[in-house]
Amino acid sequence: MTDHTLVATGLSAGYDGKTILHGLDLAIPTGRITIIVGANACGKSTFLRTLSRLLVPTKGHVLLDGASIHRTPARQLARTLGLLPQAPIAPEGITVADLVSRGRHPHKSLFSRWTRKDDEAIDSALAATKTFDLAERPVDELSGGQRQRVWIAMALAQETDILLLDEPTTFLDIHHQIEVLDLLTDLNRARGTTIVMVLHDLNLAARYADVLVAMTGGQIHAFGPPGEVLTEDMVRTVFGLESRVIADPLSHCPMMLPIGRHRMAGHEAA
Repeated sequence: MTDHTLVATGLSAGYDGKTILHGLDLAIPTGRITIIVGANACGKSTFLRTLSRLLVPTKGHVLLDGASIHRTPARQLARTLGLLPQAPIAPEGITVADLVSRGRHPHKSLFSRWTRKDDEAIDSALAATKTFDLAERPVDELSGGQRQRVWIAMALAQETDILLLDEPTTFLDIHHQIEVLDLLTDLNRARGTTIVMVLHDLNLAARYADVLVAMTGGQIHAFGPPGEVLTEDMVRTVFGLESRVIADPLSHCPMMLPIGRHRMAGHEAA
C-alpha cells in the first residue's frame, strides 16, 4: 500500500453559479478513517465530489501526491482513488457480478487479459459485502439495501488506496449499517486504505471515525479526534440543536443525546 496524500487548498466549488464551498482547506489524514458530518446542504457531498474531481473547483486545488487531480490521467486516478456517490445508477439489466466486475476496469488496459487476481478481487468484494448469493441477479430487481451493498462491493473490487463514500449506509437497516462500517474499518486496518465518508448519524460517526470533520456553511467548523469535535457547542452551532454529550458506555467515544420538546424525564411538553 502506497501512502498517497490528498489535500484541498483554498477550495471553492458549487453548482449553477452558486458557491457552496468557501475557501476550504483540509489535508486528508493518510491511512485513517475520516468522517464528515453536518446539517443538510452544508456542502458535505459537494466537498466529496470535488475531492474526486467530479466537480471542478471555481477556486483552489485538490492535490493528489502534490499534483492537481485534474492533471492526472483518468485511469491512473481511478487506480488510486475510488468514489461511491449518493444514489448511483446501474445500467439497465446489468447483473450484480457484471457491475462488481466494473471495479476492475481501471486495472485493465485495452488489450490486457482478465486474470486470477481480478477474479479474486471480485470474489473477495462479494464475500465481504455478503452479496455472493446475488451475483447472477439483475441489480434493478434488488432492494435498496441490497443495491447499496452491491455498489460497495464494486468500490471494494476497485482496490484503491483512497476510498470516498457518500452516505454508504443509506437504505440500510441498523444491522447492515454496522456491518458496512465494520467492513470499512477492517479494510482500513488490513490494507491501510484511506477512507473518507459522509455520514448523517453523529453517534456512529463518532464511534467509527479516527478523525471527525464538522462542516457548516461550506466551511470546516471543527476537525480532529471525535472526543474533541463532538461537543454540545458543535451540535448547537452546526445543527441548531440542544443536546447532551456523554461517553458511550461501549466504545467510550462521545455520544450525543438530542434534547427535544417531548419525552424528557420529569418534564411535560409545553
